[in-house]
Amino acid sequence: MRSEDLHYYIAIDMIPGIGSINAKKLIAYCGGAAAVFKEKKANLLKIPGIGDLLAKSIAQQKVLDRAEKEVKFIERYGIVALVYVEKSYPERLKACEDGPVVFFLKGEVDLNARKIMAVVGTRSATDYGKTVCEQILSDLASEGHSPLVVSGLAFGIDICAHRAALKHGLKTVAVLGHSLDTIYPSEHRNTAKEIMANGALVSDFPSETKADRQNFIKRNRIIAGLSDLTLVMESGSKGGALITADIANSYSRDVAAVPGRVGDKYSEGCNEMIRTNKAALVGSAKDITQLMGWTSETGVVKHPVQPALFVELTKEEQQLVELLGNQEKENLDTLAIKAQMPVSKVSGLLLNLEFSGIVKSFPGKLYGLVRR
Repeated sequence: MRSEDLHYYIAIDMIPGIGSINAKKLIAYCGGAAAVFKEKKANLLKIPGIGDLLAKSIAQQKVLDRAEKEVKFIERYGIVALVYVEKSYPERLKACEDGPVVFFLKGEVDLNARKIMAVVGTRSATDYGKTVCEQILSDLASEGHSPLVVSGLAFGIDICAHRAALKHGLKTVAVLGHSLDTIYPSEHRNTAKEIMANGALVSDFPSETKADRQNFIKRNRIIAGLSDLTLVMESGSKGGALITADIANSYSRDVAAVPGRVGDKYSEGCNEMIRTNKAALVGSAKDITQLMGWTSETGVVKHPVQPALFVELTKEEQQLVELLGNQEKENLDTLAIKAQMPVSKVSGLLLNLEFSGIVKSFPGKLYGLVRR
């Protein structure tokens, strides 16, 4: 995207109190980001969700100057800006209504990778939580899986997940609750440098944004939105990890939690999510691969399937068949997003359809109808 176009998208995101949903409404109603700042205040007030204060902020156009400075900042430091109207914007995040209009990336990573999992948890991680985190990521790597590991660079489970990913050759992404011109906590600066070399730092905050509490809550939607699975390693009865899990559930993404002993303070949140069916129980890498329908990237032998003569499809299976009918091949994650179902559920339905000889699987988590 040209810098003169980019600065309009950044400017819209900088309007005080705008929010991602209203920002996208503005762009849609006005016919483009640049058109927003050319629209009359009276017309802006007719747009749902745009009140007098927002319309006034847009009309004053003060954010345009700051946006131009932001463009210079990202160009100077080799930062990539991803805008939701571009093809480079990650598909999983594009499916989220409140996904950011624009966010910033420092590093090199495929945010449309076949397997992406968020690993989150308490900042006061116990030895139990750290050990399970390390073991699961180690086993995933050794069993031929290379998920992109997403977390938040915070103390506790977050930094444990990043370091375990780096140790075992997995790419990792840190989603920050502040801008890319600083690292918080400063103790994790060296790890952040390693992440940029083996993944990326990500933020939807412009430069000079401090690490305020509400920013960490806001960034959780990106952690959940980028991922197929959100895994809560350890959490008390309240905390940011549970917020991220709730967001993931609202996106119809898979959520899992590692159980702990009854009475353990930092397992209360995980145990409650499992008890109330808000999260699947996970204690090993095998549990994750079964839940997600992941196959080893080292190769799996497929056996031929005899097509059934008469197959009665469920409503959900029929929905998947119709979606596949419009494509030669479709990625599992994209199919789950279009069907608005968890990836694990879609994976199970596709397996049934494959056994019935209706669907065929291809390398790269691709599926297509059996053409006769």
